[in-house]
Amino acid sequence: MISPGDGTAVPRDRLGLLRERDFRDLFLSTTVAQVGYQITSLALPLAAVLALDAGELEVGVLSSMTMVAFVLIGLPAGAWIDRMRRRRVMIVSDVVRAAVLLTVPIAWWTGTLTIWQLYAVALVIGAFTVFFDVSYQSYLPHLVGRANLVEGNAKLETVRSTAQLGGPVLAGQLIAWLTAPVALAFDAVALGASALFLLRIRRREPKPEVAQGSRIAAEVKEGLAFVFKNRILASIIACTGSWNFWMGAFMAMIVVFLPRDMGLTPGEIGLFFALFGIGGVAGVLVVGPATRRLGQGPVVWISVAATSPWILLIPLAEPGWRVWLGAVAMTFVGIGGVVYNVTQVSFRQRLTPDRMLGRMNATVRFIVYGAYAVGSLLGGVLGQALGARATLWIAAAGICSAFLPVFFSPLRNLRTLPEPEREREPVAA
Repeated sequence: MISPGDGTAVPRDRLGLLRERDFRDLFLSTTVAQVGYQITSLALPLAAVLALDAGELEVGVLSSMTMVAFVLIGLPAGAWIDRMRRRRVMIVSDVVRAAVLLTVPIAWWTGTLTIWQLYAVALVIGAFTVFFDVSYQSYLPHLVGRANLVEGNAKLETVRSTAQLGGPVLAGQLIAWLTAPVALAFDAVALGASALFLLRIRRREPKPEVAQGSRIAAEVKEGLAFVFKNRILASIIACTGSWNFWMGAFMAMIVVFLPRDMGLTPGEIGLFFALFGIGGVAGVLVVGPATRRLGQGPVVWISVAATSPWILLIPLAEPGWRVWLGAVAMTFVGIGGVVYNVTQVSFRQRLTPDRMLGRMNATVRFIVYGAYAVGSLLGGVLGQALGARATLWIAAAGICSAFLPVFFSPLRNLRTLPEPEREREPVAA
């Protein structure tokens, strides 16, 4: 059997990379972690709204806290990770996040839960998510080889999309049965299981080589230069950052809008978000045909431009059937998001030398997740001043314009992406 880590494409069949035990373990780790993530994504803000009666600004700050770590430590995290074995970083990150999440149901049971504890939990989870996510995207090329990146990303995106389909429904029911704080314990269990699957992976990374006398600051600078000197990479970051900024504001207020303005129960809110997951699953199925038909460059901007306007139906919603029409519209947004993510992530991984993967991914996440954090905070401020519905209108309009940076870039007509850069020697300060 061909080992996917040697850069050779595995034979095409229904299972593909899933025939490899190490990739299966990563796949299973991703599956349980993504289901848990869907629970936390819904349970954490609803714990603030339903259990602590938090206001719009407090919910916005909480949403921002989950991403602000990408701003605070995102850039140096990439340089640190390029000095470490990435699988080990992922395991530690899972264990720490599981332990922190368990403090919420314990505090709820003892009657000591406060919004400040939720802020702290969101901040710590965000910090270790920085290390996990950067390691995760940097580890995949080592595990499957660059020739299999599109397939590997597509299969893992299938997991995320399927989790978006079933996770919110499960989360809504758990919240309805057990309350939002207690539901977070299920994510802690899922993260523990994720760490166990990662421990089973047999393929070991070599210890990264670091130039003698190299400094973190110099390596961070090198990563920034690599990303921003590439016009295509810069346009992708601008598009993703803009979309995340406005989506941060949108998501901060939709968890207020649905229960308070639309009168939805936790179970109904879970079903609402599950429809977004249907679009994600569909997106995985169409990404290959769309790329072949439109070309690798055009599919990046068309996927966003053609699907984002559907989100305008959400602020149009009223209690009753119109709110579910908005939920169906989110299916199309999910399709575009998955097609965009699979193509642009695979491109970034393919373009970047191994020794730069951590810094490249950290630089991208520093910007795009930092934008989400700022957008979430802005959503809370606007929601406090204008109300949730008005904020959703403003954010939806911003999301619809996010495709412009990639539209006005070489990607607009680039049917085949350029070859990856050759490896260079590490830079010593």
